[in-house]
Amino acid sequence: MEQNNYNGALQQPIGSGFSAESTASDVIQGIDLAGKIAIVTGGNAGIGLETVKVLASAGATVIVAARDMEKARKNLEGIPNVEPGNIDFMNPESIDAFAEAFLASGRPLHLLINNAGIMWVPLRRDNRGIESQLATNYLGQFHLTARLWPALKKANGARVINVSSLGHHMAPFNFEDPNFLYREYETLQAYGQSKTASNLFAMELDNFGKAFNIRAYSVHPGSIHGTELGREASLELFQQMGFLDSEGSLLPKVAASLKTVAQGAATTVWCAASPMLDHIGGVYCEDADVAELNIENTGNIGSESQRGVKLYSLDKTNARKLWEWSEQITGITFGAEVVAAQS
Repeated sequence: MEQNNYNGALQQPIGSGFSAESTASDVIQGIDLAGKIAIVTGGNAGIGLETVKVLASAGATVIVAARDMEKARKNLEGIPNVEPGNIDFMNPESIDAFAEAFLASGRPLHLLINNAGIMWVPLRRDNRGIESQLATNYLGQFHLTARLWPALKKANGARVINVSSLGHHMAPFNFEDPNFLYREYETLQAYGQSKTASNLFAMELDNFGKAFNIRAYSVHPGSIHGTELGREASLELFQQMGFLDSEGSLLPKVAASLKTVAQGAATTVWCAASPMLDHIGGVYCEDADVAELNIENTGNIGSESQRGVKLYSLDKTNARKLWEWSEQITGITFGAEVVAAQS
């Protein structure tokens, strides 16, 4: 019986041969995705767009799920094998509509890349009262994956990749008050718990998904130069994170560690396509390999030594508890067969 990654049992590098400098084009070399269907959420900008380009170049048909359709059509122009589709993770009905449209096509889904995300934003809530980073970065992943479950099973060999972050080091999941109803809102805490949730979800999804030939992964893309993610963050926040000095200048050690967009998409593409992962799942990956466990806090997120995955985001009890919470909040389940596989 294949082992699961509960409590980090599989969390060690497997010698992929790639590194932080590798690009998405590097890791796709020699891999043919002709006939494969992929969905990339937030694939109209940043590392999501780079992921779309590389998957399409390898022959995959890529459906790009985006909130801003005008921007999506403009940025996707000239890329072959691409179909834009509308989705808004702050709107559950939008997720349902997108999934229903895909299921109606009758196609299998070989790759679901949950890439869409927001970061370090002011307190906002969706119409259910869910804090926006939690709704977008995690709960939308759970909702969409559940709705697309029939198509993932139909592929008979699917992968789900959750784009997470080293930011999960900022906070475990707060089961007592996930939506900041009773505590002061801290955007870094909110971001951190949303990414911890994404890791826990990937691990638990893989644990039962492998019975249906579906594997799942969470990834840290790296700190990327040239994305729009931090556009709402203040100067003080970047200083608190250890990225900027007191004058507001990027610290040299941070600048040296920043990845290009092409490098930032590499781990996502590696998890989506590498045959090295055919028999391993539920792991958190970085720099196009399985990451190491991070047992001790080695500094702030801007620290060059800060890497790896925290045990609380691979905890079996936390994963099961989060799954139950997510079903209650969304009103969505994966079905009786999943319950049986989880037991």
